[in-house]
Amino acid sequence: MENLLYVVPAMGILGLLYTLVKFNWVGKQDPGTPRMVEISNYISEGAMAFLKAEYKVLTYFVIIAALLLGVMGTSTANSHWSIALAFVFGAFLSALAGFIGMKVATKANVRTAQAARTSLSKALKVSFTGGSVMGMGVAGLAVFGLGALFI
Repeated sequence: MENLLYVVPAMGILGLLYTLVKFNWVGKQDPGTPRMVEISNYISEGAMAFLKAEYKVLTYFVIIAALLLGVMGTSTANSHWSIALAFVFGAFLSALAGFIGMKVATKANVRTAQAARTSLSKALKVSFTGGSVMGMGVAGLAVFGLGALFI
C-alpha cells in the first residue's frame, strides 16, 4: 500500500511528459506570414514582461507569507515549520504553470490563426492542443507537487 504513494508523483510526471510532447507539437505548426510572426513576437514579449513584473511582486508576497507560516509553525503545537516550505514549493509550481501556460498560449494563438486560413478543423486541433498543454501542465504539476509532499 505504501508503494502506491510513489504512483501519484509518477502520474504527475507522466502528465508533464504529455505537456512537453504537445508543447513541442504546437511549436512545430506553421506560424504564418512574417507579419504574423512579428506581431506574435510582440505579444509574446509583452506577455513575458507582464509575467516578470507579476512574479517580482509574487516573490515578495511568497517570502513574507512563508516567513509568517514558518513562525506560526514553530509557535503552535499543532503545526510545523515545514508548512512554509510546502507553501514555497507550491508557489513555485504555480508560477511555473503560469509560465508554461503563457508560453504555449502565445505560440498557439498565431499558429491557430494561420491554421484557420486553410482549415477550421486544423485550427480547432491547434487551439485545443494548446489549451490542453496548459490544462495538463497545471494538473501534472499539482499531482506531482502534492504527491512529492506526501512522500
